[in-house]
Amino acid sequence: MKSTISLQKHLVYGLTLGITLLWLVAAGLSGLAVQHELNETFDNAMQETAQRILPLAVLDILNREDPVAPQRVASLSAQQGGYSYVVRDGQGNTQLQSLGADPAVFDPGPIQGFRTTATHRLFGASALSDTIFMQIAEPLAHRREAAWESGIALLLPVLLLIPVTLLGVWLFVRFSLRSMRHYRQAIEARGAGDLSSIRVDKLPTEMSPVADAVNRLLERLTHALEAERRFTANSAHELRTPLATALAQAQRLRREAPDGPLRVRAVHIEASLKELARLSEKLLQLAKAEGGGLLSETPQDLVALLGHVVEEQRRDRDVVINVTSPPAGTVLSSIDPDAFAILVRNLIENAAKHGSEGTTIEVSLSSTACLRVANAGAVVPAEDLARLSQRFVRGGTPAPGFGLGLAIVSTIAAGVGATLTLASPSAGRSDGFEASVQFVMAAPS
Repeated sequence: MKSTISLQKHLVYGLTLGITLLWLVAAGLSGLAVQHELNETFDNAMQETAQRILPLAVLDILNREDPVAPQRVASLSAQQGGYSYVVRDGQGNTQLQSLGADPAVFDPGPIQGFRTTATHRLFGASALSDTIFMQIAEPLAHRREAAWESGIALLLPVLLLIPVTLLGVWLFVRFSLRSMRHYRQAIEARGAGDLSSIRVDKLPTEMSPVADAVNRLLERLTHALEAERRFTANSAHELRTPLATALAQAQRLRREAPDGPLRVRAVHIEASLKELARLSEKLLQLAKAEGGGLLSETPQDLVALLGHVVEEQRRDRDVVINVTSPPAGTVLSSIDPDAFAILVRNLIENAAKHGSEGTTIEVSLSSTACLRVANAGAVVPAEDLARLSQRFVRGGTPAPGFGLGLAIVSTIAAGVGATLTLASPSAGRSDGFEASVQFVMAAPS
């Protein structure tokens, strides 16, 4: 069975994911903008630091007693920002440098303005008519750390807002789809035999045509089933009346005819008319089983229905029927009473025709709505047993019949969602035949 997809979950997850992706893109673009601004700020800070240090370095070099020996300066505020610097003369000799400055970091020649290496950002400036050159360096790791911290500061609120957004979107979608949920519940709550129109207020505009189409379909189906019921009833009446009339005439002819060929023909006509009446009855039952209308709008008490049908069969047939059932009102199902009566009649008729003569037919109904009809008799071969529920298929017995009884039972069981099981020998015996029908239980209305 193909798995279903919840529209509510689809919208909630889709909207939350879409909003989250937009936030992440916005946070990424904001991070790039922040990184650009940070680089400009750091460059301005480097330039200002160089402009402050360079005049002091020139004064220190000019007032130095030994102009050749380089000096290291430890206590400069520039050290606090991760800066290091060197001051060289025109020949490239180092005159002044910060404490811990690595000469390999700096460009060996004089530079003007900004320059970037693999590990540092450099800024160069000159003084005294390009005779004194200064380079100041800042590690790129310092800038990456600042950019990373800024990115975390932008991303953290987005991560915190994801569950809040998920909850908000879920509440909004659930509120927006409340009428569709009511429509679904209205469909789920009704029984399979309820074909009345479904009315739910304030459906979304997109769902209104669907609801109208469903109601029109239910209305057409109701009309079709009613027409079929009327046709079945009318056909049964129209067929039974002329058959009964012809049978009565044949019986009268048989009684009035003298002994001889005429009475024999009358007997044959009477038997044929009786056979035709039984066949028409079976065909009408099969038409009802196939046509629909097998489900009732209200749950039916199977115990009471079974009692009525069994009493009817006891009057019409010279058989002993033993019934076992729970108390009335405890086994409910949505099967139509007429359909249930047809099913039970055919099962009992089948057991009476094909069972051993003079044996008792066992009929039982369990508290779980399992109907069981068993009879004694010869064991039915497995290959024949698998075909008995097909139309016009009969077992290897000389009993009269048309091979429609179990086909009608199978069709009704399939129409009401029940399960028909045939077994031979019957349960707990070494012979016999058993048919069991597991109905779907219904809750009290």
